[in-house]
Amino acid sequence: MFHATAQQVFVTALVFARVGAMVMTMPGLGDQPAPAQVRLAFSLLMALVIAPVVVSAFPAIPPTIGALVGEVIREILIGLAIGAILRAFLAALATAGEVMSIQTTLSFAQTANPTMAQQGSTLASFLSLLGVVLVMTTDLHQLFVGAMVRSFSLFPYGHAPPTGDAAQLAIRTVGGAFALGIQLAAPVTVFSVVFNLASGLVGRAMPQFQIFFAAAPLQVLLGLSLLALSLGTMGIFWVDRYREILAAFV
Repeated sequence: MFHATAQQVFVTALVFARVGAMVMTMPGLGDQPAPAQVRLAFSLLMALVIAPVVVSAFPAIPPTIGALVGEVIREILIGLAIGAILRAFLAALATAGEVMSIQTTLSFAQTANPTMAQQGSTLASFLSLLGVVLVMTTDLHQLFVGAMVRSFSLFPYGHAPPTGDAAQLAIRTVGGAFALGIQLAAPVTVFSVVFNLASGLVGRAMPQFQIFFAAAPLQVLLGLSLLALSLGTMGIFWVDRYREILAAFV
């Protein structure tokens, strides 16, 4: 009968702490609708698979409980940092949806966003779910597994985590996600500006004409039509940018 040694249990526990923190925060499995039991089972399975690969990089078990707890907390923080950076880029689609909702006067339509566990505009919720679907259908989730393994080379055991570099990467990722969200919403934004200018000119030329009652339905209809036409290009562009982010970890 096979019996795991104390060193093997120690390594597996540390790997599980980092991988589990990443799984709890990454897009898809880390979303609120995913059952916690499924996430824990997947984390344990990945820890059992990854531990034999990285066991040589781990030294002996720390002599004190305090040192052991400190190592576990360190691994959890590293996993949370990586998972949060991977999830932050998903906010680009939510940002684009919020901007488009404002431009098409649909910001009042609120829907529960399952990827963020909070209320958001309908377009933002739709695009956020679209991002998760694109991650799964384009096999980007397989790169998440590569990021788990690669993280033990980027952040090896026994070395102080590069908090400064991680903070800069997080800032660049959040800033890039916001900028990308504005870029994705650019077609609808440009249309809204032109449409509002045209509506204002018509209102000035024909003061008796109730331009609002005619322009509001047209703005919604044409804005959603433009979104539908650009949705494919938007998804491809976002996937390419997300793959570039994952390349830093894989």
